[in-house]
Amino acid sequence: MLHGEYKTPGGKLVQVDFELAGDRLTNVRVTGDFFLEPPEALDTIARALEGAPASLEEGELAARITQALEAFDRVELLGFSAEAVARAVRRALAP
Repeated sequence: MLHGEYKTPGGKLVQVDFELAGDRLTNVRVTGDFFLEPPEALDTIARALEGAPASLEEGELAARITQALEAFDRVELLGFSAEAVARAVRRALAP
């Protein structure tokens, strides 16, 4: 299991845990001390990363998350962002 963390400038912690199957992220779990409305959007964020190539850059990972969240009429990420989640993923993959 790989684990990455990122503390946002506002002080909220974003954590991402996942495994690799070849070059793909699997069993993605996103946690932290941030707030998200609606709460079920958290599963959408994890699903957006599921199967993503580990070689994707931070911006590409954030774009996948942002695009997935467009399925909601209204989403509010309080204390974190798609970029913060993507940074936590890249930190987990750093050598």
